[in-house]
Amino acid sequence: MTTQKYMGKGVLLERLTEQMRTQKNPPSDPEAAARAVLISRGHMKEDGSFTEGGEVRNNMTAEERAKDRAAKRTGKPANAFNYNPKTNMVLRKR
Repeated sequence: MTTQKYMGKGVLLERLTEQMRTQKNPPSDPEAAARAVLISRGHMKEDGSFTEGGEVRNNMTAEERAKDRAAKRTGKPANAFNYNPKTNMVLRKR
């Protein structure tokens, strides 16, 4: 998977762009589509700079973002989850 090379910190836009590019029906301009998603989420401004919340997300790894999403969804702490980098999914620890 090409998004595997964008797992670290500071590559939020690049990772989302690659995810858009590798979709079943990719948009004609994956980077523009990724920017639109980040703008709609409030993580990026129209000028292409990150908002304060976007900077926080951009400074997280893919694992940290996945655990953060799961923690917000379930109310459990982020350290209650195990991360699978191949699927970008988390499961609760047993």
